[in-house]
Amino acid sequence: MQVTVRLFAMLRERAGAREVTLELPEGARVRDAIAALDGVVDGLPVVMAVNREYAPEDAVLDPGDELALIPPVSGGALAVSHTRVSSEPLSLDALARRVRDPRAGAVVTFQGVTREVERLEYEAYVEMAEDRIAQIVADAIARYGLCAAAAEHRVGPVALSEPSVAVAVSAPHRAEAFAGAREVIDRIKAEAPIWKREVESGEGRWAPGSRP
Repeated sequence: MQVTVRLFAMLRERAGAREVTLELPEGARVRDAIAALDGVVDGLPVVMAVNREYAPEDAVLDPGDELALIPPVSGGALAVSHTRVSSEPLSLDALARRVRDPRAGAVVTFQGVTREVERLEYEAYVEMAEDRIAQIVADAIARYGLCAAAAEHRVGPVALSEPSVAVAVSAPHRAEAFAGAREVIDRIKAEAPIWKREVESGEGRWAPGSRP
């Protein structure tokens, strides 16, 4: 299949063209298109957009898609985002380090922990959940002018008092940092395809929810 890649500023100079047409296999992802550019992106933190919508590296491309690679913009550093859905334990300190930025006057973190029951068991449509969380984080960065934002969610068993979800954001001012972090966690809870089962004394029940 063919995908058009649009390049700007230093990326355009490196490639010697504003647009490149790539021939990629069916099911190729954004990261495959970047790899096919043979080092054009090396060393630059870029934001990806597919058909003018921000997209993560693992977003699947369709025939005829337009992929834009956006390098750091003049007048400021590029906002950084990080998302992950994993069975590995979460570290709020590690997440906070990901959003450190010399422009930031405020860093806000949040973690949701298991309470009242022996454990929670999380199940997720991982690929879709990661894409949805990445979009939520990108939206918050754009809406509140965040320097950086990161979010991670556990799957599998999460014992009492252990964190199942963590969010960290940085911004020049505290109001935007608080608002951005609140939006990220609220939307993850409402929109990401993740389910939890509450387990106590060997008995389990699925927590009630609502349609995304």
